[in-house]
Amino acid sequence: MPKKNSKIIFKRITLIGIGLIGSSIARRVKRDGLANHISVSARSQNSLDRAVELGFADTVTLDQEDSVKNADLVIICSPIGAYSDIIQNIRLGLKPGAIISDVGSVKQAVIRDLSPHIPEGVHLVPAHPVAGTEHSGPDAGFPELFEDRFCIITPTKQTNKKSINQVTQFWQSLGSKVEIMEPNHHDLVMAMTSHLPHLIAYTIVGTATDLEKTLANEVIKFSAGGFRDFTRIAASDPTMWRDVFLNNRDAVLEMLQRFSEDITALQRAIRWGEGDTLHELFSRTREARRGVIEAKQEKMYD
Repeated sequence: MPKKNSKIIFKRITLIGIGLIGSSIARRVKRDGLANHISVSARSQNSLDRAVELGFADTVTLDQEDSVKNADLVIICSPIGAYSDIIQNIRLGLKPGAIISDVGSVKQAVIRDLSPHIPEGVHLVPAHPVAGTEHSGPDAGFPELFEDRFCIITPTKQTNKKSINQVTQFWQSLGSKVEIMEPNHHDLVMAMTSHLPHLIAYTIVGTATDLEKTLANEVIKFSAGGFRDFTRIAASDPTMWRDVFLNNRDAVLEMLQRFSEDITALQRAIRWGEGDTLHELFSRTREARRGVIEAKQEKMYD
């Protein structure tokens, strides 16, 4: 009789959406034997066929309700704007005791959209793996994506401790360092560390592409490290980021206001030749970079 795999926390896992994050979860789970069965649902048959070809799905279906039947853990890996429709599609297929989680980078909106439709006996444990690249689709994933990266879990007041512990153990088995955080605090932190930088990158690259054609071509041709980094960030999934900004509106606008005030102060310092002010700012920001490196959050595939 085969030995029971002590790594298995959830026997059957369903992933709804298999872009970068969903396919990376599936690959890690399959590689390390973290589940007995991986069920996958996606919007297109082509994506499902590719999941089978790549070998990280045991069963695939376009029918979201059918995909979650008998699942111990269901992870929504779709753009946040689709969550409301997804939960209404799957709610009747969820078994008692199942856990619903997700990977979205906004948490208050996720809880708002999912909570009213969670059946009795099913547990909602929102989560956010802070990892990614600019690539998308089933082929973009890789099992090491979450290694040494944070996964933030934002339980509601109704979430039971056992479910939180199980989801924590699951993400730790994927290589993540887990933090528990209040949903509203999470959204403020992400507005500064992730959402605002993406907004700035989209703006800068958009400005460059709006330049007179010859100048725009030279900007692309002679891209230095800074602009290259902006183009990488600005190449991220437009649907996902549209939904992020619309669903974390208040926090993003608050951080954008602070940023605008700081830009105005910086503009004034440059205009009036205030070298000491510029040097003090640039010295302070170097420390932030060192902090990122010391926290081991610098990776080439970020």
